[in-house]
Amino acid sequence: MSETEPVLNETNAFEPRIIAFLCNWCTYTGADLAGTSRIQYPPNIRIIRLMCSGGLDPVYVVKALLEGADGVLVGGCHPGDCHYQNGNYKARRRVAILQSILEQMGFDPDRVWLRWISASEGQYFADTVTEFVEALKKKGPNPLKGVGAV
Repeated sequence: MSETEPVLNETNAFEPRIIAFLCNWCTYTGADLAGTSRIQYPPNIRIIRLMCSGGLDPVYVVKALLEGADGVLVGGCHPGDCHYQNGNYKARRRVAILQSILEQMGFDPDRVWLRWISASEGQYFADTVTEFVEALKKKGPNPLKGVGAV
């Protein structure tokens, strides 16, 4: 099975694939805490660690969607807690602009989530992933899936 094919479980129900771009200092560490604390959350997520959410180029979000992701999660430090001072504000602006562009193009902007999750919020990370998976299940597969596949 290729990485871009939809995931089906035993009952052939759609299982979304999520790409997560996570800040090293907060959200990634929160995800790590969820794992080391053995907090359960769906295995539908693939994490890409960034030094800062503000360093995420929106092109990578679009590329993830075009190449098969059903949703993209961008995770950063809470406002005021950024290791690089203003990276999370930069991420918030970029994601808002990207969601606006996606909506103007007829694509559901709610397939891209931005969440502030600190290093101590492992349970919140797990809850966010679970909530995103459930939201994407209701939406169904990404209509752009495979459009940009090489």
